[in-house]
Amino acid sequence: MPHTVLLAEDDRAIRHALERALTLEGYRVMAVADGVEALAQAHRNRPDVLVLDVMMPGIDGLQVCRVLRAEGDRTPVLMLTALVETADRIAGLDAGADDYVVKPFDVEEVFARLRALLRRTSPVGVGSAPAAEAPRPLPERFIEAAGVRMDPQARRAWRGARELELTRTEFELLELLVRNAGIVLDHSTIYDRIWGYDFGPGSKNLAVYVGYLRRKLDEPDAPQLIHTVRGVGYVLRAD
Repeated sequence: MPHTVLLAEDDRAIRHALERALTLEGYRVMAVADGVEALAQAHRNRPDVLVLDVMMPGIDGLQVCRVLRAEGDRTPVLMLTALVETADRIAGLDAGADDYVVKPFDVEEVFARLRALLRRTSPVGVGSAPAAEAPRPLPERFIEAAGVRMDPQARRAWRGARELELTRTEFELLELLVRNAGIVLDHSTIYDRIWGYDFGPGSKNLAVYVGYLRRKLDEPDAPQLIHTVRGVGYVLRAD
């Protein structure tokens, strides 16, 4: 069965072009022009993934995302935004979005990001995996490094006694760093492990997520845990 995409974009030309491209790519598309319609469609026919324009009249993409997350809906959300400032991107992540694409965008980048989101949210045995594939073993109950403790099964994380409120992507990024504590992970490795696609040296996607994760992880008068190794990548260590 094809994946269903709920597309909300108030610009008619962009909406029609993206709807046509997604349909040709094999998706089933529900295209709407504003946030009110997007919420109505999401409640009537739950999609596999949402593509939301940030700037829409009335209820914008950020508000749509906040409402769905408040309702407990964890359907992955890809934001389309013409806003390029880091603070604007952080606002989208804070609303609960999983990823974003900056306008003007290449449709192939949209496809790649959707594939990555859907791979990360597909249950074991669904999709392209062979029917005879053995079930994956459950991860260990807890992992811990540099004062960070994580429960991968329950998707919970703590620094010391303080529980961290993390989005799906933030959790996966922190889990990757904790599992490789003390090892410098280069940008391409992190992109491949988290998004399944390397968006190239000009992308600021990873830097935005690391910055936002630091905001949630760091504490006053405590050592910073995620360190930047310039020109290489990032490492988790307590020093």
